[in-house]
Amino acid sequence: MPPVKQIREREIYRVFEIGIVLKGIDGVIETILGLLLLFTNVTDIVQAFVANELIEDPNGFFVRHAQSLVNVTPHAQFIGALYLLSHGIAKVFLSAGILRGKLWAYPAGATFFSIFAVYELIRAAGTHSLLLLAAFCFDTVVIGLIIHEYQRMSRRTRSG
Repeated sequence: MPPVKQIREREIYRVFEIGIVLKGIDGVIETILGLLLLFTNVTDIVQAFVANELIEDPNGFFVRHAQSLVNVTPHAQFIGALYLLSHGIAKVFLSAGILRGKLWAYPAGATFFSIFAVYELIRAAGTHSLLLLAAFCFDTVVIGLIIHEYQRMSRRTRSG
């Protein structure tokens, strides 16, 4: 029977892998959304989706929240597309490097994810968004797991 520490490390590693895979999937989704923003017109898409809802319930929840997207300027849409593309591609690249066990990817990923975690926390404080707060908490756990795994791999590399 393996020692308790080995079992614990295996469990931590499984959670680590799941977190990194989720970051990678999130990166793919952000990249796709960035491409959509880059090559489509948000105003036209929102108006098409809202048209029927506007007739049925002009003061409904969906209509009220979608209307804020109708007035997106082309410049703001372009900036949003660049943000999503750069953030998404970086997440995919770093997640792939970490999952492949590339030592350089661990500190790079922890640093990159930390910068955006701080941004999420600042935005959550300003907007009182529970979604941003949840994203910050998830990112904090993943960053901790990256650091833990990097230290474990570094010790193993030095000792053997």
